[in-house]
Order: sequence, then structure tokens, then C-alpha cells
Amino acid sequence: MKIVITGGCGFIGLNLARNLLQRDSLPGPDGTLREIDKITLFDAFVPDHAPEGLDDRVEIVQGDISDKATVGALIDRDDISVFHLASIVSAGGEKDFDSAMQVNLQGGNNILESCRARTGTPRVVFASSFAVFGGDTMPDEVSDTTKITPETTYGMTKAIGELMINDYSRKGFLDGRSARLPTIIIRPGKPNAAASSYASGLFREPLSGNECKLPVTLDTQMPLLGYQNCIAGIIALHNLNADQLGTDRAVCLPARTYTPSTMIEALERVAAENKIELGPVTFAPDPAIQKIVSSWPQRMNAERAIKLGLPEDQNLDQVIQDFVDHFVD
Repeated sequence: MKIVITGGCGFIGLNLARNLLQRDSLPGPDGTLREIDKITLFDAFVPDHAPEGLDDRVEIVQGDISDKATVGALIDRDDISVFHLASIVSAGGEKDFDSAMQVNLQGGNNILESCRARTGTPRVVFASSFAVFGGDTMPDEVSDTTKITPETTYGMTKAIGELMINDYSRKGFLDGRSARLPTIIIRPGKPNAAASSYASGLFREPLSGNECKLPVTLDTQMPLLGYQNCIAGIIALHNLNADQLGTDRAVCLPARTYTPSTMIEALERVAAENKIELGPVTFAPDPAIQKIVSSWPQRMNAERAIKLGLPEDQNLDQVIQDFVDHFVD
């Protein structure tokens, strides 16, 4: 079978591809286990050199997801699964509404329509977000059944994507699932345009001996999930039988809530254990970032995800230690 990963050259996309290559097989459109013979990483921006950890089953394609013909050429087999990660992210969507609509909505529609054109029911995993929640009536703790009332353009496009996944699945056009992602940590490299990017930077920069400028207050609550369990959860969601999900295809991945204060405490513990001298953390308030982040839910009830077998982090110290082991020289 063939796997298409949109946004495939990003951190999550590349590590998802590496994980799939190690597994060698996934359930195909009919639910039977199929050998993975091709993985296409599709992205608007591609690296100059081939990333490590990939093999000759992987091809990298650069293109515009809002172009229907380009997307249709990617989804060119019936024995296919799609992991749709590509998106204009939160702060980027607030700054550029038109790009968010073009990439997130038109691009997502192109994916679904291309899958609809295939024979059978391709499996599609859509990377949604906790940003679908918001509004004055949002409770402190949300769950899969909480009303979605996003307060960002990004969240709005994710909410629409979830509804489309549900309806295309109801109609039998495809077999879709939406993974509602919390903030995923710890991403190496440079920060992106996500309002939540500071959460990775709060670990990444000090561990590299660099200054981290914290744009939010120390008591800002943020649900977090380590990238390894994020990827494992996305794959587990793909592998579920449709009848395990029912009519509601959107599942909140398990997350634990932390504040910058508790994040710094965990960082200092792990740094001390590894004899790492940390760079400083300074407060540099950014009202725009604070407003976006504060509109998101503070806690997640992930009882459904856990019952479905999706993994959760045991503690923050282990997530930080995993990052040290893999990315800190």
C-alpha cells in the first residue's frame, strides 16, 4: 500500500514516516494488513538534502496543496492511506487569513475529494487541534463531546475539517479520523509560527545554552503531549476499526496540563541529572500570543482516547529526557 503524508517534511511528518518504515505494514482500506511499499512526503517546503532515517520507499514531492491537480496526482492508488498534517498554524493564520483559508480549507477539501475519487474507502487521518475549542462558555476541562467554538481562524478551519471528515465518512467516501492534537513537544530546530511554539522553545533553547524569551505568564496553563506518543497515537487512531469510532471521528489525544513554572521546574531537574548548564529564561510578554493561547482549553478529559488504546505520557521529565537523548549534543 501507499502512504501519503502532507506536511511530510515537518518534524512530525518526518518522524511519522520513520516510524511507519519500521513497522513495514498498516491496515489498508479494507482493514487487512498491507505491506507499505511507498511513502510520499508532500510539502510546500522541502529540505536540500535527503533526511536521515528514510529509505528508497520514500519520495519527497514539493507542491501547493491548494492546487487540485497536484493533490490528485499524489492520491493515485486505491490501496492508499493519507495522514493530512499540512496546515497554516495558529499565529500564522491570524496574520494571514487568506492563506489559512487557501491551505487549510481548500487544501483539505482537495485531499478529501481526491480520496473520494478512488475506488473503496481510503483511510484518512486529519491532524486537528485543541484550538477547535474556545468561547465564553468553554469549560476549564474539555472532552470529545464539548461544543466546538474556536476563537482563531486556525481553529475554525480545523473545526470545519473535522465536520468534513465526519460527513465524508458517513457517506462512505472514505474512512476518516481526526486527531485533536494538543501542543506537541519538544520540537528541535527553529521555532515556527504557531502561538504554542514557545512550549518547545522553553526546553530547547536553555538545553542548548541559549536564552528563551517567554511570551506568556508563568501561570498560563497548556496541555502538552510528547512527540513520540503523538506519532504513536496518530498511527493507533489510523489502525482502529471504523466501528470503534462510530459517528464521531474526532478524538482528543491524551495530554497533561503544565504551566511555564512547572515546565521550568522539570527542565531544571532533568538538566541537573544530565549535568547540563542551562541558558536563561527571560519574560518577554507578547499580548497577541497570550490572547491566542489563553483562548484554548486548559485541561483535557482523554478518557475516550485511553479506552481506544491511544498512548499518553507518563510524566514531563521523561519527555524532556527523551529530547536530551535524541537531540542534545
